[in-house]
Amino acid sequence: MDVALVYDADAKAFDLAIQGGDLVTDSTLQTAVMLSLYTDRRALPDDVLPDEGTDRRGWWCDAYSDRLQGSRLWLLSREKDLDSVLRRAEQYAKEALAWVIEDGIGDDVQVEAIHLRRGVLQLIVGIERQSTSVLAGRYDYVWGMTDGV
Repeated sequence: MDVALVYDADAKAFDLAIQGGDLVTDSTLQTAVMLSLYTDRRALPDDVLPDEGTDRRGWWCDAYSDRLQGSRLWLLSREKDLDSVLRRAEQYAKEALAWVIEDGIGDDVQVEAIHLRRGVLQLIVGIERQSTSVLAGRYDYVWGMTDGV
């Protein structure tokens, strides 16, 4: 069970869900999937970093774990709206959600990436276990280049 997260579309930010002054818990996969997709995974040594930067990002606890957390979707922040970028987004999302299969929570993870609108990539995620849907969700990833550039 996780502490539930909520997305504030106006602020373009996540926050803890609070109800009646208490933290809300989430027994579904929703929060775990959001954390997997929206937390920045450390870039691989051969990944090209946005803006030719040097920050490979990642979560500090990855130094103490055999399994990296988060996704490499952040690497796409300066990419154009191309089909090849959609395929990479699908690959990065599946990589971020591989733990679902490794931990036996699901048997299959399906991801489809689409261009929702300029600067917004949408991931359609489906997780199944024994041919039954465990999660079906849509997750928007807003790229850094949304200011008309």
